[in-house]
Formats: sequence, C-alpha cells, structure tokens
Amino acid sequence: MDFTKLAAALRKREYEVSCFETGAEAANYLDVKIDGMTVGFGDSMTLKDLGIYELLSKHNTVYDPAHPRDGMDFYTTAPLCLTTDIFLTSVNGIAETGEMVNIDGTVNRVAGSLYGHKKVYFVAGANKVVPTLEAAAHRARNIAAPLNAARHGYKTPCAFKKDHCYDCYSPQRICNAQVIYWQKMNHMDMEVVLINESLGL
Repeated sequence: MDFTKLAAALRKREYEVSCFETGAEAANYLDVKIDGMTVGFGDSMTLKDLGIYELLSKHNTVYDPAHPRDGMDFYTTAPLCLTTDIFLTSVNGIAETGEMVNIDGTVNRVAGSLYGHKKVYFVAGANKVVPTLEAAAHRARNIAAPLNAARHGYKTPCAFKKDHCYDCYSPQRICNAQVIYWQKMNHMDMEVVLINESLGL
C-alpha cells in the first residue's frame, strides 16, 4: 500500500507520521525511540504481533494490562498505564482522509490515547486503512469489535457470529464508547506509525 496520501492527511492534522514496509522495521524504530521511560499499553493485537512489550521491557518500565505483574491484574494495571511518559496503542480504523476511529469497552485504551502523556504512539497496519471516515467507523464497529469480543471469549452476539455489531445490551459489550480522532490533541505529542503489513484485528 502507498501511504503517501494518508501520511499527508495525517500530517495536515498535526500528527507526526512514520512509515515502514515491515513490522520488524517499525518495532526496531520504537525500540530505539523509547528508552528509559515509563510506558503504558492499550489493548492491541498489533503491538502483540510486533512483540513490542518484550522489546521495550528490556530498557523501560512497562505497564501492560495483558502482562500484569505478580499480585496484580487487569484492573490494577490499567490505571498505571494512564500516568506513564509514553502510551502505545493501535486504532480500529484509519480513513485515508486522516481521521482515526477506536471503539472500547472498558475505555482504558481510549482514555490513555487522549491525555496525560509526553507522547502517544498509534501503531497500525495497512489492514486498518480504508477510504473514508464512514468506512473507518464501520470497520471499527462491524469488523474489529466482533473479532475482539470473540478473542476475549465474551458472550455477545457479535462474538458468536463474528459478522457485525448487534447493538446488544450484554454486560460484556465491547463497544461502549467510540472515539473519532479528528486531529491531534492540543498540547500533546502524537505519532502515527504506519506499517505496510496486515497486523492486529
């Protein structure tokens, strides 16, 4: 995929943008850039695919709800991620026009991406890129959310059928909030890392 149009649209919206052909190149870039920092993770299969937690843990203090420390769990780890120097996550959809979309159930991932860090990195593969904002919102709700619900083993209609959102009222509903990133947050350093591979959900 040619990221030229998308990168220009993101830069117009004041994001820093880095583009890589492979996940290995992107992972190495992040490993070099993030050093001696406190790092928080939002739930992201993209970051898991890239092995970012293992890389950064060697020379940073990393908090990831998917890797709770001894005596801790998701709910004691997630708040720590909101106060770190660096926050890493992905997005459920990116429009070629520069808007990004995330859906969240517990909302720790979305909360961490909006405020309170020295820098936020959004790391996304080519499979997340779609032509329009409407398509990005559709992808978030009807592709990424059902697959994520199924991955967690949640008892929701979308997790069972993996086809689209049913706008259910399940206690385990994964799409409780949807955020559209129209532009970089004020007074925040934000970078979008684009990778020309299919990564995450």
